[in-house]
Amino acid sequence: MMRRRALLKLLGATATISVAWPLRPNAQQRSQPALVGIFTATDLTGKSFVPAETDAFLQAMRDLGYVEGQTISYAYAARNQAKPPPASSRPAMALELVRQKPEVIATSGGLPAVRALMEATSTIPIVMVTTSDALETGLVTSLAHPGGHVTGLSIPNKELGAKRLGLLHETLPLVRRIAVFWDPTTPQSERDAQDAAGRALGLELRFVEISGPDAFESAFEAAAKWGAEALLSGAGLVTPNRQSFVALAARYRLPAIYHQSIIVDAGGMMSYGLNFPDLWRRAATYVDKILKGAKPGDLPIEQPTKFELVINLKTAKALEVFLPKSVLARADGVIE
Repeated sequence: MMRRRALLKLLGATATISVAWPLRPNAQQRSQPALVGIFTATDLTGKSFVPAETDAFLQAMRDLGYVEGQTISYAYAARNQAKPPPASSRPAMALELVRQKPEVIATSGGLPAVRALMEATSTIPIVMVTTSDALETGLVTSLAHPGGHVTGLSIPNKELGAKRLGLLHETLPLVRRIAVFWDPTTPQSERDAQDAAGRALGLELRFVEISGPDAFESAFEAAAKWGAEALLSGAGLVTPNRQSFVALAARYRLPAIYHQSIIVDAGGMMSYGLNFPDLWRRAATYVDKILKGAKPGDLPIEQPTKFELVINLKTAKALEVFLPKSVLARADGVIE
């Protein structure tokens, strides 16, 4: 009788655990494709506004053995948009994606995107792809054991911002006034770190807020009135609106360093930062583990390992910037 009671007690505990976090069947056991959410919008052609990144994710999922329409399908936060949705639409987009009931959501968009998703759901696992300093910003209490329903990759943006400033100073050693474009969601700690790095280099920085693409023109006007001689931008909203931003930088003749090489591909002068397609490929491994039953809170949050310096020589020449050999020698990519 005692053994029977012990067995029933054990079975009851097991049942409780399975309700708290049900095991997910693997791809071979499913009767229907797993639904994975991608917290991004697609343009009128059905592509993400930064296709290289989501394409890398989708290819990584195929490499892991998933077949779209058979073992996996994808839900997007917003489809067939004429232009990138404004930042103010994030909460509504998060709710719309959650309503589609994906089993896991992968998100770029940084800290605001993750917080919007966390407001929309407390149960669907969230895989961060491009979120800044997850520990410092309070998204998790531990990188090794994040707990809860959020895991993925955490970006050391404070260090990257200081590095970009140093590269810009090395490229333009006579320049002293640098405009730093930032969006309102940027953590204050990142701005403080850049300010400290600027003072250490003897530079004068002016922080100029850009809340959306409609604010680009006025931001450049403000920088020009102040007398900016160069520009640093790590604002995420520049990426999907890169063509218009780069055109303004050319018109105002401001040499600039950016956070993503895709902006340099569009005509920006130089960038230093992460290989974003690689981050999306790594995010696919998290999604795969969660679909196979892993708890997101048990998956350690990782940091990026690939950084790249990319230079657009054509843009530099148009701005009459002659890049030092010390900078060119470190470049991972040069566009001529």
